[in-house]
Amino acid sequence: MGAGPGDPGLITVRGRDLLAQADVVLYDALSHPALLEVCSPHAELRDVGKRGGSKNPSQDWITSQLVELARAGRRVVRLKGGDPSLFARGAEEALALYQAGILFEIVPGVSSPTAAAAYAGIPLTHRDLSSSVTFITGSDREGQTWSPEAWQRLATATETICVLMGMQRIDAITRAIIEGGRSPDTPAAVVQWAARPAQRVVTAPLSRIAEASHEAGLSNPALIMIGDVVGLREELRWYDRLPLFGRRLLVPRPEQQAAGTAEAIRRRGAEPVVIASIEIGPPPDADLLRQAARNLGDYDFCVFTSANGVERFFEALAQVGRDARAFGSCRVGAIGPKTAQALRPHGIVADLIAQEFVGESLAQAILELGGVRRVLIPRARVAREELPQMLRAGGISVDVVAAYETRPAGEKHRERLRSMLRQGELDVILFTSSSTVDALVELLGPDAAAQLSRVTLACIGPVTAATAQRHQLEVAVTAESYTVEGLLDALEHHYASELS
Repeated sequence: MGAGPGDPGLITVRGRDLLAQADVVLYDALSHPALLEVCSPHAELRDVGKRGGSKNPSQDWITSQLVELARAGRRVVRLKGGDPSLFARGAEEALALYQAGILFEIVPGVSSPTAAAAYAGIPLTHRDLSSSVTFITGSDREGQTWSPEAWQRLATATETICVLMGMQRIDAITRAIIEGGRSPDTPAAVVQWAARPAQRVVTAPLSRIAEASHEAGLSNPALIMIGDVVGLREELRWYDRLPLFGRRLLVPRPEQQAAGTAEAIRRRGAEPVVIASIEIGPPPDADLLRQAARNLGDYDFCVFTSANGVERFFEALAQVGRDARAFGSCRVGAIGPKTAQALRPHGIVADLIAQEFVGESLAQAILELGGVRRVLIPRARVAREELPQMLRAGGISVDVVAAYETRPAGEKHRERLRSMLRQGELDVILFTSSSTVDALVELLGPDAAAQLSRVTLACIGPVTAATAQRHQLEVAVTAESYTVEGLLDALEHHYASELS
């Protein structure tokens, strides 16, 4: 299966579907780690990637594992960066499976030169500039290099030349192509880490591209592109012009809850760094939550303040042998679209969504409805009290039940985070709730404000920003629309205004 290069969103729909069904996944070094989040939690994940300077698994061993696992009746995915049939060992592995009598499927992927060209803004062909393109590796079989004569023959035989795995010999390759008759002024480019926030592109005339790439410190994985089409980059580059391109954004949430935020960050050209500042656990007294689930019909409204509350409450419903039908005439309220979205897979459409995504807005909306006598709020054990207080002040009976509790993450996360802040490896920290602020400050210790002074702090709304300010943190960005997309919009605007 081809994983595509860089951006995990480039995997095919077929690839994603089969990856989710796999019992075992053998993955390469260049397949994006976010793709492994698609896998079943029961799948066995084996890293068989080859890395320069490291002791790597042999190709024979990898192939034997594919045969052995398949014969054991397991559904196996061999996940390879780019396309498995283009300068990869996919054909060799498939031939071995055929010879062993193993049924297999080849799932194509977006190839690295195709993605590198697109994300660098360099078309492989153009009606007026290039009607032919050649893909070639920097060396032939078993690492033996092509002769200078071979490169010279290629020089004028095609209009666009894409060289994969050629960085170690870029000086000799470009020199031979010029000696073969290609103009030294031909536009050329080197694209490193294509389709990732770490992508770097250097352009120069063919006679200087080797020197320019050395000066920039580019190395593998990189693609060398030669041809007049490279001259279109300034007009067609789009990826590295995204306002958040190349920036590293910390998401201080548990991995399983940060997946959607991480994907939204990658869509904007930035790199998400997920380090949990909090851990989500069961409430101290789960019997109270189950009792509330049994008595759901006694309430006029059930109000959810987070997706975590939704999931934990439906777990409690299942534990007492009930499902969405238990809501009956009980209406459902949600703070924000993300919480409302979390209800839909359970068959519930929220009757009321707060116009402003804070408890006060939802409380006001319920009070304006009239006729509401009793409200259930399953939420975090420690949370803001404004919502239940406003409802009670309006004459409504409110039962607040702990559906889960948050705890600070462990020492492992603390040391990693401190190290990244010390080394200047983070650009932004996204606070999506007050609890993430409190937990991160507790995780970092008494000098949290000093440690966080070197990065841009962005808060999802004024309530979260106020919590940060109570901890003496300097908030640079506060979203006007209290969603992850709204927060990223505000962050883009912040950086755009800095540049203007």
